[in-house]
Amino acid sequence: MCDGLNIYGSTEFLGRVVEKKSLFVCTIATTATSKIPGITGAGVSPELTEYTPAADVELIIHDKPLCLDEIPQTIVEGGAAPTPAVITKAALQIADIPFLVADAGSAIKPSVPYVKLGDSAGKDIRTGKAVKNPQKIFENGKILGKTLSKLTEHLIIGESTPAGTTTALGVLTALGYDASFKVSGSMSENPHDLKKDVVKEGMASAGIFWGESVSDPFKAVEAVGDPMIPAVAGLAMGSEVPVTLAGGTQMTAVCALIKALEPDFDFSNLCIATTVFVVEDETSNIHHIIEQIGEVSLYAADPFFHESDNEGLRRYLSGSVKEGVGAGGAIMAALLQGIDIRDIRKETEDLCQKIIN
Repeated sequence: MCDGLNIYGSTEFLGRVVEKKSLFVCTIATTATSKIPGITGAGVSPELTEYTPAADVELIIHDKPLCLDEIPQTIVEGGAAPTPAVITKAALQIADIPFLVADAGSAIKPSVPYVKLGDSAGKDIRTGKAVKNPQKIFENGKILGKTLSKLTEHLIIGESTPAGTTTALGVLTALGYDASFKVSGSMSENPHDLKKDVVKEGMASAGIFWGESVSDPFKAVEAVGDPMIPAVAGLAMGSEVPVTLAGGTQMTAVCALIKALEPDFDFSNLCIATTVFVVEDETSNIHHIIEQIGEVSLYAADPFFHESDNEGLRRYLSGSVKEGVGAGGAIMAALLQGIDIRDIRKETEDLCQKIIN
């Protein structure tokens, strides 16, 4: 359809949203799971991961993080890769798409206006008591989704949730999906064994087994999920306009929750938009998870970082970061407004230069 966008599934969804008025919502959340050493790269250290969501949205709105001295980065061999919030900011800025923050439950509150959906951050999923009252978060999300859909023609929902692929694995496993060694991650070496062990310990603590939570899907989120998952599911189910779930394998957990809550849900008016770094990730398999859920169209944005001279952005090519803060969905929305992918990449490079310096 256009340079920079790979299509997996139907093009019908794209036809519904091309050149349509869009609104981007970034749902932020944290759990203490992200403090487990080695489980995520979404921060300079495990202790700082709980600052990442707040810093991401502050960066997009204020041009710099206010809760941290520098932008969130993933530390890799030879240097660091900047947060995908820079990509999201560039795409939304060049396409003039409005940006809204929804707090599903984060430990550090951002210094920006936001809509409150949840009361508290999540706990370590190893406790089996990860999320307090996920149904309330879902219902609040549903109200917000219905309201926002009256203000736009296309709702894009991104997320910033450190260790979110681990909590996604937890929910997918509890709902009966084959997801072990299939979820993605923010590091080039995906710590699958650690993620699996953490989920296994959490499910044991909660006294639940593989697939047992299908009849009570909120129990899966409560035990081994994160606040973002019910919030985004509610936003999507409440919307009366087409919805793009802007994220990687974490969004498959959202779709799995939606299907468990409403088995006949019409996924033709919803898609997942991510980056090629997730779709082409040899350490995960988003296609396998989606095939188990149903007819969910998948699109992958390619920001052409192979043409970039920016060392931090080129580190995405070696498997670092991959996705986050709705980067893939933001790029797709800009492309559907007729903006060239190289202009988006150039805007991203300029922002990196400006923000990091």
